[in-house]
Amino acid sequence: MKKDVVAGLGEIGNPLLKTLSKNALVIGYDKDIKLMDQKKFEKYGDLQTSFLHIAIPVTKKFISNVITLQKKFQPDCIVVHSTIGPGYTTKLQSKMPIPVIYSPTRGVHKRMLKDLKRYTKFFAISKNTPRKNWVISNYCSKMKKAGIKIKKMSNPETLELAKIVCDTSYLGWLVNYAQISNTIAKQFGVNYDEMWTFSDEIHKILGNRPKMYPGYIGGHCVIPNLDLIHNQTLNLIKKMNYIYARQVKNAKTINKKYLRKSNR
Repeated sequence: MKKDVVAGLGEIGNPLLKTLSKNALVIGYDKDIKLMDQKKFEKYGDLQTSFLHIAIPVTKKFISNVITLQKKFQPDCIVVHSTIGPGYTTKLQSKMPIPVIYSPTRGVHKRMLKDLKRYTKFFAISKNTPRKNWVISNYCSKMKKAGIKIKKMSNPETLELAKIVCDTSYLGWLVNYAQISNTIAKQFGVNYDEMWTFSDEIHKILGNRPKMYPGYIGGHCVIPNLDLIHNQTLNLIKKMNYIYARQVKNAKTINKKYLRKSNR
């Protein structure tokens, strides 16, 4: 009998632990022991670890932190669910004797339990990953048992970029445009929401005129993820967000009105 471990019990790790635990023996680990089920951890801690799920924050010491966790739990495989920069998976795999999977999460933190099963969970492995067939088969099996849809991408670099470029940064651009359009609406004394009704039918038919909430971009995804890719053009998202906060007095509270709708 083996156990799986989820390391990092924050906004991603905690719902991941709850989801995987319904159909398998999975224990949680965090440097903050208050977040752990210590009795369960002590009871099953000596069992061999099959999959070590990484959901810790990405810092400059991320790779060394993962290596430390690998030495602590001695798993058969590591799955990185944290959002990482291009090349991280391949670099991490080069330092590991076991398979490393990259499988970022998608969804809204407040409803992540639901979103883990709503969205397909992509994954990828490096060319030099050992035991490829075993790791693909077992990871897909574990996710499907947990009710999570799964799909493989050709390589980790594509998936690393997809999470940043096609998800969080794309959202950043859309919110930036909402910020710009709201600033212009205020400049001319018109109502932002009424102005945007002009595009409602177009978006309904063509799907390319989304109306976003004109709030300040906070949180732990869009802005922090920009530092993982170091692209000057994408960094404009951060600059425009900062300028908007200075220009619009209620920039950091205006999104409450729209979040009620987006969280449904």
